[in-house]
Amino acid sequence: MTIVAATKYVSVEDMGALAEAGIEVVGENRAQDLETKHARYGNTFRWHFIGHLQSRKAKLVSETCELVHSLSSESAARRLTLPALVEVNLSGEASKSGIPPGELAAFLELYDDVRGLMTMPPLAENPEDSRPYFKHLRELAAEHGLHELSMGTSQDYRVAVEEGATLVRVGSTLYGA
Repeated sequence: MTIVAATKYVSVEDMGALAEAGIEVVGENRAQDLETKHARYGNTFRWHFIGHLQSRKAKLVSETCELVHSLSSESAARRLTLPALVEVNLSGEASKSGIPPGELAAFLELYDDVRGLMTMPPLAENPEDSRPYFKHLRELAAEHGLHELSMGTSQDYRVAVEEGATLVRVGSTLYGA
């Protein structure tokens, strides 16, 4: 299992502290922040993109990262050139990105280098509330022969690991709220 240090709220200046702490893999949500942080820290980290991927940012992300956790549009799939996880919207929430589970098989035909799946369950106080979403994602991945599962954040990573996460994205657990 790989821990991805989510750096959405980490300043460029504070990225050095992550390197000193031995963090190896960082995940950035915004392409413009990725560009700025990578320009300063380059090969200090292995870079993942964990935010909503806009097709116009696919080239930058492809040049900078080793993995995208959030592939969910045909236009981004046409422009991306690195391994990806498909984001699946299991909750059906309009505020979340991702493709509906019923469209997964067709979407997988669009991109040759899909390594697995990612999901974001609804925000919940009780981490156990995320379990059905993580279990469903694991089942979808197995159904399609995919091995990587990016699921779980600071609030529910323990449940995600129990359900088979291979990548967990944590921030506040590392840095505080």
